Amino acid sequence: MKKRLLFVVLILALVLASCAPKAASTAGKKLFFMAKVSGIPYFEQNSYPGAQEAAKELGYEIIINSPDTPDAAKQIELIEAALAQGVSAVLVSADDVDALCPTLNQAMKDGKVVVSWDSDTNCRQMFQNQASAEGIGRSLTQMMCDILGGPDVCAGKVAILSAGATMTNQNTWNEWALKEWKDPKYAKMEYVGTVYGDDVDQKSYDEALGLFKSYPDLVGIISPTSVGVAAAARAVEDEKSKVKVTGLGLPNQLRAYVKSGTMPKFALWVPKDQAYLAVYMAHALLTGKVTGKEGEKFDGGRLGEYTVGAKGEVLLGSPTVFDINNIDKFDF
Repeated sequence: MKKRLLFVVLILALVLASCAPKAASTAGKKLFFMAKVSGIPYFEQNSYPGAQEAAKELGYEIIINSPDTPDAAKQIELIEAALAQGVSAVLVSADDVDALCPTLNQAMKDGKVVVSWDSDTNCRQMFQNQASAEGIGRSLTQMMCDILGGPDVCAGKVAILSAGATMTNQNTWNEWALKEWKDPKYAKMEYVGTVYGDDVDQKSYDEALGLFKSYPDLVGIISPTSVGVAAAARAVEDEKSKVKVTGLGLPNQLRAYVKSGTMPKFALWVPKDQAYLAVYMAHALLTGKVTGKEGEKFDGGRLGEYTVGAKGEVLLGSPTVFDINNIDKFDF
């Protein structure tokens, strides 16, 4: 009798277990990860490995492909090709805030997850932002002023060498930089204009040379792009100019310019962590942990717990300022 009862209990346990809800599986699911452009160390050597690290931890297959030039039309082609391969999520650093929307909106209607990272778009569920756009933008003006002597002292003509004119992150940072610039403490530091290198090394270099010619008395260049800031610094040293450069870039690319004095300081977050977190955000959406609403919390792997902010934005954290005192402590 006892054996029969035990057998019945075991059968009931197996039935209940089979009916119980199971954790969402990642097996066989693919993620598509895209940067604004290929061939840039920021993305190739930092973002891609971060995304691959997170995908491996979570059990996803990850497809990485980016256009060879910063072109929204090319991004659309690659996204459509990835969707045809059956990816479950698209993670994109957008070259244009609106151009990708017809494709991405259709993907979401079809049940796909869309996460933007690095450069936002108007059509996604969540956005992985490096840091506060306001904080980044204001810091660009602050760093240049510090290099030129500090508040109320910094003086002379300064230009901005940006990436693409349609790139959301660049434009937003530049807007905040110019808002900061309106403070009276920068009254002697003159903004002369913005030029665009399209995140192409040679074009960025040529634009820097153009600034030297247009403004012979130029004293500074601010470049909120890893390609532009390195190209501007190289142009300064090639021309034996006294122009100072600052912006956003990679320690390994800019170490020599910091030590030579061409770029006394610059800032950046850890791009590997940024891409890593973007994948965890996609995972949280795919598994139903979050929907993108403000206040929701999710696991960010080795980075810890994160909270979704307004409009689905998740901030990685504050950027680090690099200078002669700490530049050798970083290797990326």
